[in-house]
Amino acid sequence: MRLIHFFDKLEDRIRGMLSRSPILYGVIGGMAVVLFWRGIWHLADFLEHEGGVLAIIFGAPISTVLSALVLLATGLFVSFFIGDRIILSGLTHEKKVEEKTEAEVRAEGAILMDIHKQLERLERELHEVREEVRRK
Repeated sequence: MRLIHFFDKLEDRIRGMLSRSPILYGVIGGMAVVLFWRGIWHLADFLEHEGGVLAIIFGAPISTVLSALVLLATGLFVSFFIGDRIILSGLTHEKKVEEKTEAEVRAEGAILMDIHKQLERLERELHEVREEVRRK
């Protein structure tokens, strides 16, 4: 558990630093993703060349079908290839986050903060009403 907590905090720090340099963040992230998939690809090739059942499982047709089934079953197929934000922005006819100006993003943030403050106020009022009802 401590190891998971350590890496969670490390990720937060690194993400915070890299988010200030989006191009560098993109380059590092892109390289890591490509190298990860390259490693998976080579592992699958290695297992396919081992022969037997592994050759069948890691052959192109079966591995394509199996991976598609796993992606569909876990809900990652649409999420990974299209993305939830794109689907939601298409349904609501909003701009994609990348297309919004900084002013639009800040305005949305201000609206969300206002909604948050209103919710907090309503929670306080509800708590006060509950206390009043309990007293009676």
